[in-house]
Amino acid sequence: MKVEIHSPESGTEPRFLVEQQPALAIALGPGSIEIGLHRSKMKRFTYSTGEMRLSPHHLEKWFRTDDLHVVMIAISEPALVAVADEAPGKVELRGSDNLADARLGALAAAINAERSAGFPSGRLFLDSIEQAVAVALVNSYAVHDRSLGMYRGGLSPTRLRRVKEFVHAKMEDELSLPETCSVSGA
Repeated sequence: MKVEIHSPESGTEPRFLVEQQPALAIALGPGSIEIGLHRSKMKRFTYSTGEMRLSPHHLEKWFRTDDLHVVMIAISEPALVAVADEAPGKVELRGSDNLADARLGALAAAINAERSAGFPSGRLFLDSIEQAVAVALVNSYAVHDRSLGMYRGGLSPTRLRRVKEFVHAKMEDELSLPETCSVSGA
């Protein structure tokens, strides 16, 4: 995770930007930004202190700001992949121009407080917060592949995972078939 203050100069001319990593931005004060995929089709967004924006990775955009200062929180791809319950690869997130998520807001506020204090809690704290942010992002904002696999017999991958977790948790206890069936949904 990379945390930095982003205070672009206000200007009349838009600039081009490519987001390399998914980024959560939290406004440090009121301001506005104009953003668009094309220079001629930019849209203005106004933010108050604490309001957030989510930018997916590899998004190419034009932007121009009016005194908008934000804390940019870039989430690493390995953190997102580690919490995704899908095939290995890249996790795609949906962008959000005005993100209203209490859990992400609390995590972003904790990250900003840690940044303001000079990161006294160290790397372990930031890594654990990054995992919590990754879980919240994947659970709420991941773009899932809607192509469902065809299963002929047996359990779906999700049900099989639940049964495996149940068996591992109850390894020392006696297992009954009805109990295992109730976990698998059969």
